[in-house]
Amino acid sequence: MASSSYGSSITILLNLFRFCREGLTFRPAASSSSREISLQIDPDNDDLDDHIFGLRGKLSKLKGVAKEINSEAKSQNDFISQLQMTLTEAQAGVKNNMGRINKKIIQNGSNHLVLVVLFALGCFFLVYLVSKFSRR
Repeated sequence: MASSSYGSSITILLNLFRFCREGLTFRPAASSSSREISLQIDPDNDDLDDHIFGLRGKLSKLKGVAKEINSEAKSQNDFISQLQMTLTEAQAGVKNNMGRINKKIIQNGSNHLVLVVLFALGCFFLVYLVSKFSRR
């Protein structure tokens, strides 16, 4: 497992170096094994170590960014879970209160509802009369 991780990290580095073609070229290996890598290094180019060091720095920054993204995703998942729990509790409370209201309406009868509807009709009729006589 460690050798495949090492091989994949070398492959990643080689693919990154493909953009810096000054001193390193990538060629497929001569054998059929995918773990073997063949490199050709130009001896005239002395800043290859500087490129490797720069890539290591960029990889460590990328690793830090990935860790930050992971921690942010975990915190947002926790927040969403807490929000879902709060919403579930609120829905249960609304359902419970609706049941209580329905029981009260059934126990007291629906006379209150009829009175509210008659009051609303009376208000609309009064507004109609006022608007009708105010035009004259």
